[in-house]
Amino acid sequence: MLIDGFGRKVDYLRVSVTERCNFRCQYCMPEKPFSWVPRENLLSYEDLFKFIKVGIDEGIKKVRVTGGEPLLRDDLDYFIKLVNDYKNDIDLALTTNGFLLPQMAQKLRDAGLKRINISLDTLDTSRAKQIAQKDVLSTVLEGIKKAKEVGLKIKINCVPLKGINDIDVLEVLEFCKKEGFVVRYIEFMENSFAKSSSKGLNSDEILEIISKKYKNIVKVPRDSSSPAQYYKLEDGYEFGIIEPHKDDFCASCNRIRLTAEGFLIPCLYFEDAMSIKDAIRANDIDKATEILRLVLKNKPEKNKWSNEKDNKVSQRAFYQTGG
Repeated sequence: MLIDGFGRKVDYLRVSVTERCNFRCQYCMPEKPFSWVPRENLLSYEDLFKFIKVGIDEGIKKVRVTGGEPLLRDDLDYFIKLVNDYKNDIDLALTTNGFLLPQMAQKLRDAGLKRINISLDTLDTSRAKQIAQKDVLSTVLEGIKKAKEVGLKIKINCVPLKGINDIDVLEVLEFCKKEGFVVRYIEFMENSFAKSSSKGLNSDEILEIISKKYKNIVKVPRDSSSPAQYYKLEDGYEFGIIEPHKDDFCASCNRIRLTAEGFLIPCLYFEDAMSIKDAIRANDIDKATEILRLVLKNKPEKNKWSNEKDNKVSQRAFYQTGG
């Protein structure tokens, strides 16, 4: 069992397979040139898998594959199969912008992927283009349709930004209700790589918009294994809000992150990290395990988004860690 310095059980590993992305979303990496880390700097799928095995053997129960945009890395289905074949009851999921799903969804499902989170910030073509800086909506919707057809369990992620897609909050919810998807609204996490003018809606503002149509919104008791606070409408539909600006977001944090270059990151907000690359490439599993336990020991109690006295802008590049 993996326990951090504050007694929290860590059983969720997020693995970024690339920092590359084919979108340039305003809340993530709008000014970053289209470039990529040299292949030799990245851990191979086999090396990433070596560490995942360490994590699973030590108590990891959930593995999520992220990016950047993970579907940009070739043969991702091969990597998914490695993990699934090792432990086929692991909660194996993936987060994607959905643009490459039309041609990849079936391969991922066949490889053992069980669940998928897809970003959908609006159902308006022009606003989707404004956010991603690319004409993406029709292809993303095609990808969502394909993922549903092949039997993947789908959640939708939506980041509402003031003055851009805040007017789409209710429409995205209605779309997800109709399709049978869970939607999770994510409060914008202030970071130095986002467009400086970006301002997000907080949970109260999101709830206020939804309450204009649905009057009886009930707060669901929080599941300590989920980063989201869920709410139930009077018709039984549940949606979530991820609220990093609230203290209880960190109170039950069970997550740790591994980047494609081998950096093990204890907290999304902070830059602190230790590399397991050399240990894994040398097949020194004991050393990799030692680094894992040290990173957990140094995992901070909470991020700084909720602390008004601190600088609330993170220096973390989310495209390297998958959010």
